[in-house]
Amino acid sequence: MNRLQTETADIETASEDYASRFSGAVGGYFLDVQEQLTLGLLQDMEGATILDVGGGHAQLAKPLAENGFRMTVTGSDDVCRERLDKVCSPGSVDYITCDSLCLPFPDNHFDVVISFRLLPHADRWQELIQEMCRVASKAVIFDYPDKRSVNIFYDMLFELKKNMEGNTRTYTLFTRRQIGYELAKNNFHNLQRKPEFFFPMVVHRKLKMVALSRFLEFVPRILGLTALFGSPIVLRSDKK
Repeated sequence: MNRLQTETADIETASEDYASRFSGAVGGYFLDVQEQLTLGLLQDMEGATILDVGGGHAQLAKPLAENGFRMTVTGSDDVCRERLDKVCSPGSVDYITCDSLCLPFPDNHFDVVISFRLLPHADRWQELIQEMCRVASKAVIFDYPDKRSVNIFYDMLFELKKNMEGNTRTYTLFTRRQIGYELAKNNFHNLQRKPEFFFPMVVHRKLKMVALSRFLEFVPRILGLTALFGSPIVLRSDKK
């Protein structure tokens, strides 16, 4: 392990233990929602080069490669490539171990830079956004937990959530203003926000009924409540 890396939260998200959080029918439902929202945000980027920062969890590298995108994934340790090698077709994804806050690429090297399951666990998240913006020529896409949601009760409910899920961990909540401010600092604008769920994901995990979860999420989505109060948010921002 390279101990010099400054942000190593992706080591956990690339692990088999973390992958177990998305196993089974409900886990597949979570990943399908994430995938469809991301593909929707990329519909005008056919064949784009994409850098997936901290994407060793392989949640998006595989489906994006299968949809014709040219994928490169970074990890903060060599262990972060193990799931990629397991689930991705040989040669479909390039991988490099590096520091997420000092990416070994020139400015504007990729059409799009994405990062999922990383920002809320990064201590120096502003620098992470800055570095993603630096190497992106067209857009950045990432997910984050929005404070304007049931997450407003985070402090009160975290221990309950941890007891219910077992392998959850602390994370940072963000306001839409915070995220927009950091992107604007790096010359990115035109924010497109796609909230994933209205109800906390732990609720769906405990229900273990995908059909019921789909129905529960359908109602607030058509009523516009998910757009206002949903989380996590998948966000795209374009370079000016």
